Amino acid sequence: MENIKSIRTIISDLNGIPRGKRLPISHLDKILESGSRMPLSVLNLDLIGNDIEKSPLVFESGDSDGNLYATERGPIKVTWLKKPTLYVQQESFNEDNTPFEGDPRHALSSILKRYKNKQLTPVISTELEFCLTNSSGLPTPAISPATGKPMAGQEILSLQELDGLDGFFDDLYEACEEMNISAQAALTESGLGQFEINLDHGDALKIADDTWLFRQAARGVALKHNMRATFMAKPYDTEAGNGLHIHFSVLDNNGNNIFNDNSKTGSKQLKSAVSGCLDFMRDSTLIFAPNFNSYSRFTAGAHAPTIINWGYENRTTAIRIPGGIPSARRIEHRVAGGDANPYLMIAAILGAALTGMEGGKEATNPISGNGYEVKGTSIINDWNSAIQCFSSSEKIKGIFDPLLIRSFIDCKTQEFNYFNTKSVDEIKQITINAI
Repeated sequence: MENIKSIRTIISDLNGIPRGKRLPISHLDKILESGSRMPLSVLNLDLIGNDIEKSPLVFESGDSDGNLYATERGPIKVTWLKKPTLYVQQESFNEDNTPFEGDPRHALSSILKRYKNKQLTPVISTELEFCLTNSSGLPTPAISPATGKPMAGQEILSLQELDGLDGFFDDLYEACEEMNISAQAALTESGLGQFEINLDHGDALKIADDTWLFRQAARGVALKHNMRATFMAKPYDTEAGNGLHIHFSVLDNNGNNIFNDNSKTGSKQLKSAVSGCLDFMRDSTLIFAPNFNSYSRFTAGAHAPTIINWGYENRTTAIRIPGGIPSARRIEHRVAGGDANPYLMIAAILGAALTGMEGGKEATNPISGNGYEVKGTSIINDWNSAIQCFSSSEKIKGIFDPLLIRSFIDCKTQEFNYFNTKSVDEIKQITINAI
């Protein structure tokens, strides 16, 4: 801990935005041993950072504090600030130290307990897309250090584009190593100044933490290089948007992948998990697309799904079953935008998959060819309809606690009413500042 003068306590709110405090390094032992206190209402702020007017966590409860304790990760070294510092990631608890059910990390933990009770273990990885833009104002392409000119679009798998940003990616990988984030391949994507980082597969809660922390690292390192990394779903109207994809398989108590039956199509459990994901997809849209800007991403032919469907080795579908050796059989869920809260997104998908496996109904009719042109039920493509669908869903009640459901609905309703008075550019500016 040499030369480190300060720490940041950080916790995810419902929008996936980090909230917390800055403290002198002398407080570290106390934070790790005894935790800290913070109003629980902080986990239910809107995208701008305002209290939710109807929240029971504010006036109804006297805006009471809860207990915050460090996660099992421990102190996390931060490399991109001018002076070395530490993050201490926390999760929240009520006064009696029971989990605060409005905490998105606890929502995922609850789903994982359901898997554990069945002697099952999800193994996941995530793919994060983001764009590098100018450091302030509305999004425009960042200046390439190699050319001194704005980055161009349609540079899919361009090593030249990656090499031009060698300093940024070196610093980003160094930050990930210090934070114990297992970042794998980096590649350029089809959007303007768009990149993708793959995180290694592993324990679902750790990978959710890695995904959330990676967003902080990417934004911090980008600012160090006079750029801005944004995970907003659609930075540019005419370019592909940013996605957050999850790959997952499920292991039994002996460590065997239950999606693998040594066939080319996968096991009954895989098809039942797919069935659950498809069945829950419309009701979960607000989790996958939580903001006004999110719905601009659902455009046919723009590398984001628009129809609730599935297929083998098909990137035009909402659910893809990747090829490869049978022992690596897995599901890729491709719906969520880069702005989704990873804890809620992963909880919604794993909860839907488990419900599908419990019901035993197998998905049928995988599509081949262009998934945008096949008839089927559309993914909800407007924010208000997604809020209403989530609000009235009985399925969502089987995944999330009532407090979290109410808090998320109240948050998104307040944001909808606020953004309804703003121009598209104003909304885009607010969103890129936050995400």
